[in-house]
Amino acid sequence: MSFTTRGFAGRRRGPDDQLPPGQTLFDNWPVLTAGPTPYVDTETWDFAILDETGTEHHWNWEQFLALGAEDITVDIHCVTHWSKLDMAWRGVSLDKLFENVETSHDYVMAHSYGGYTTNVPLEDLLDGKAWIATEAEGAPLDAEHGGPARLLIPHLYFWKSAKWVRALTMMPTNDPGFWEQSGYHIYGDPWKEERYW
Repeated sequence: MSFTTRGFAGRRRGPDDQLPPGQTLFDNWPVLTAGPTPYVDTETWDFAILDETGTEHHWNWEQFLALGAEDITVDIHCVTHWSKLDMAWRGVSLDKLFENVETSHDYVMAHSYGGYTTNVPLEDLLDGKAWIATEAEGAPLDAEHGGPARLLIPHLYFWKSAKWVRALTMMPTNDPGFWEQSGYHIYGDPWKEERYW
């Protein structure tokens, strides 16, 4: 199944207005990382959602893949002004991961192997808006691009699509993550140029 939604790759626009303001079209996919690249083996990879009761919902690699992956085609936009259009991905919808998670909290902190964090409103992860991606452009994600699995939230600037994702922790307030504490916008909508606070 392929998803295409306005704000991702959706409504086809002319070449001049397909890009959010201030973005430049790239054919390649730059590697930008805040720290050293962690190398995570799928044999030891684990993903968890932690709710406000302290309950941890865990998946190992096999359990995660058994949820069922889907193909997605979306545009991605980096805060550093590059965009890549109609990019093919494969991943598991966050809707599937949250099926048995009950929460009254409205915000999530994404945690990565290596210590990176980024905050996201829960509503931006559900209803077909976000995935844990394992492949890009027909190949497994390599470590430099966040493999074996990364968050994919294409309607927000790409720093929100945390590489090497390992956990989501529910939060009652929208506490800032790594880049947000350093001056990046708390939300990051590329169509509004929400780059910095």
